Amino acid sequence: MPMGSGGNRGSGRSGRGALLSRIAAALFGGYTLAALTSVAALALPLGTVEAVLAGMQASFGVYAGAVVWVFAARSAHRAWLGLAVAALPLLAAAGWVWMRTPA
Repeated sequence: MPMGSGGNRGSGRSGRGALLSRIAAALFGGYTLAALTSVAALALPLGTVEAVLAGMQASFGVYAGAVVWVFAARSAHRAWLGLAVAALPLLAAAGWVWMRTPA
């Protein structure tokens, strides 16, 4: 099949849109998960300095894992859904940290 014939799967507008959605999920969703992990680590029963360092270190792994997940998922919709499900417990822990922190 000639190169420009469009015979490969995922070509065209819908393929580009799904790819752009996955790239956005990897960049913004991964960053959001990493940031929530950093804040949620403050809920750990550690000293503040140790919790901050643990959160920073864990956030690198979470970001890398989110990027891998986004491109391994069957569809862009599942990628976003997986990121949202992973964010829920992190958001709960981060919310608890934000509520108990004095203003």
